[in-house]
Amino acid sequence: MTGSRTERTRARLLAAALELFAHQGYDVTTVAQVAAAAGVTEMTFYRHFGSKDQLVLADPYDPLIAGAVGDQPTDLPPLLRAARGIRAAWRGLPITDEGPVRERVAIVAATPSLAAAVRGNTAATESAITDELVSGGADPRAAAIAAAAVMAALMTALLQWGSGGDGSLSDAIERALDVLEARDV
Repeated sequence: MTGSRTERTRARLLAAALELFAHQGYDVTTVAQVAAAAGVTEMTFYRHFGSKDQLVLADPYDPLIAGAVGDQPTDLPPLLRAARGIRAAWRGLPITDEGPVRERVAIVAATPSLAAAVRGNTAATESAITDELVSGGADPRAAAIAAAAVMAALMTALLQWGSGGDGSLSDAIERALDVLEARDV
């Protein structure tokens, strides 16, 4: 079996959670049920995921996105700089199996109780993008608006894709960025 013990346990927890969420719904599935289905204790669950929300919302990509935005030429307008940075970051992500990603996004899209948590993740990413744009000389207001616009476009594309949209996740992200960059879409 490949991967560390920690990675295997996280993968078991995620797989068990996704199966339970699909069969009985996110809101009624408990942490205890997920842990039991994965063959671990609740304490083990909480060591790997701080909350049930984190099973579907964990986003380790903010530093990668901020760095890619920071690598863009500072003479570009903030919106274009942010969109191109996210495109560069996205193309560097090692996502090889979209199935689990689509499952997680579909759960988020179908679960109103996750809306606040999604906004929290988006706000953290917006802040990271805004900070990078401002550090490159962008006006703070323009930077904040550009970051919010990019994240709104990405979340819309992601949720539509997760709800049964056609094509790959890469296609959905690229189309959203094309709209922001005013490319022919």
